[in-house]
Amino acid sequence: MVVDASRPVQYSSHMHLLSGKVAAEHVEGILNSKYQVHGYSVHLTAHKVFSIDPTGQIDFGGSEYVAAGRIEIATQRMRLEDRYQWWDLGRGSYFVECNETLDLAENEIGSIEPDDRLMRAGAWHVSFYVRGRVAPVQLLLEVSAARLRVKENARLARFRLFHVTGEEEAIHGPLKAKPRNRTVSVRKKTAHR
Repeated sequence: MVVDASRPVQYSSHMHLLSGKVAAEHVEGILNSKYQVHGYSVHLTAHKVFSIDPTGQIDFGGSEYVAAGRIEIATQRMRLEDRYQWWDLGRGSYFVECNETLDLAENEIGSIEPDDRLMRAGAWHVSFYVRGRVAPVQLLLEVSAARLRVKENARLARFRLFHVTGEEEAIHGPLKAKPRNRTVSVRKKTAHR
């Protein structure tokens, strides 16, 4: 419980990390669960990469908001034997659209964070939380290295799923729905004469 302005306020909750297997049940578009589903996470993979049109706009009220444009970047074949192609990215920012979509329940929250290998390769994206339906998952990729090559379907991010409980549920366990009164009242019609 959090105290706000010297009075108790009920807006604290508890988050419980769920297994990767449970998280995968909320992910559509998994390419290969053997390689994407882990103990407590699910990898998200690259589907499309876009360069950013240089101008976006944001204001206080939202009436002058303009999203930055996107220009899809074509893939290139690196070797003749490659089944999948590559994006060759220079230093800068890019939008990445993932193959996966998420569908979370009202009492769930997801965390999306950069994969360790992505960071060791010289790029990253901000970690963020998601709720509800996210279709498709999109990342703002920042390439800090002079050059980053990304293969189609590369694992770029990890999705972790948390079950959120309120104080009451955390103390007493999951709340049970109250049984509905199934008694139906029948009203007899009376004839007016």
